[in-house]
Amino acid sequence: MEKNVPAGRLGRMARLAALGLKTGASTVLGRGDDAGKAAADRAAEVLGTMRGLAAKVGQMASYVDGLVPEGQRSAFEASLKVLRSQAPRSHPSQIRAVVENELGGPIDRLFESFDDVPLASASIGQVHRARLPEGLMGGMEVAVKVQHPGIRKAVESDLANAGILESMGAMLGSRRFDSKTHLDVFRERFREELDYALEGTRLVAFRRLHDGDPTIRVPELVSTRSSASVLTTELVHGRSLEDVIRESEIERRRWAETLWRFVFKGNLLGGMFNADPHPGNYMFQEDGCIAFLDYGCVQVIPERRRPDSHALHRAAVARDETGFNEAVSRLIDAKPGALETLARRYSRLCFEPLFGSPYHVTRNYAASLVDEMKSMAMATRKLPDAEVFTMPGEMLFMNRLQFGFYSVLARLDVEVDYAAVENHFLTT
Repeated sequence: MEKNVPAGRLGRMARLAALGLKTGASTVLGRGDDAGKAAADRAAEVLGTMRGLAAKVGQMASYVDGLVPEGQRSAFEASLKVLRSQAPRSHPSQIRAVVENELGGPIDRLFESFDDVPLASASIGQVHRARLPEGLMGGMEVAVKVQHPGIRKAVESDLANAGILESMGAMLGSRRFDSKTHLDVFRERFREELDYALEGTRLVAFRRLHDGDPTIRVPELVSTRSSASVLTTELVHGRSLEDVIRESEIERRRWAETLWRFVFKGNLLGGMFNADPHPGNYMFQEDGCIAFLDYGCVQVIPERRRPDSHALHRAAVARDETGFNEAVSRLIDAKPGALETLARRYSRLCFEPLFGSPYHVTRNYAASLVDEMKSMAMATRKLPDAEVFTMPGEMLFMNRLQFGFYSVLARLDVEVDYAAVENHFLTT
């Protein structure tokens, strides 16, 4: 299905307004699962066509436990998961024009072959299978990610749309969008997703960080076939999360250990984390190996906060409640009072997989993080101004990581000694 990206702010707002009316009416007036499925299918169609941040809202709702009410969860997950890799495609002629304009030559000279049918299409771009000329990297088979034409204007329209910002903010655990810091971080991260040259730089940084780990695979960048709107990497193969959740407990445990190591080694040793942990970014391979594909949304942890981040994890592994609470307060620049207490309680819940290691991350546990964040946001509105503080902007995307990451771990449905995983990479 090929569709152009609606880019104008008013047009995108109108589509969202119509979506809210139609899906809401279907849910309220319908009977049984068919009505929920119809609403979910309608949401997938509209958000997929819009792409940009609107589609990211749908992506998150497709896999993060706790975002969609229990009664509609199955229907919305089934319909919205297409937004992770099978969103509406851009026309081949448009894609070829982007590639040739960005890379400065005709496709048949840039690549030995180029498949017009995309392997996947998502919120910002779509991925095509191609092969390099024999004289370049041995004629390697590659994945060419190309931005949808018009997507830059569409994202800017979404960033100017208060409704979408509020939806994303609620999903990331921040309803206090009067914070200029949070708004600036929010806009900066999503604008960075449009810069494939920056993504290539970050891919190289993650590849260097995990070099030598046989269970983590970061694709090789082809810099001579990459630009601001085109990103070419080696093509990697594997299975999706949905394909592996019925494998043996031993295999699922290995994959869960690999996921934890990738996320927190990046956080604690690399000073950065990939803040877009949706399942479509993982390709599961044999012996616990996972290929990690997308580096468009990366949050760099400021140097001054890294010691407290380390202290937080060390305290959790050691089951040091006092040290953990103190590290939380330093990390979020807390003021004494009720909000500090709430933030400590929420953080403690997030770190239960370390405090309680070995730990079995379940879907109910993942959903409880979202519920706890919602409760904290509601309670904050009733607190006196003297006790309220704005958390550092980088924490906004840490919530996105935790909500999504734990929801992925929950699908693997296995008990893991996460503390041992951390101890291994922190001491070797």
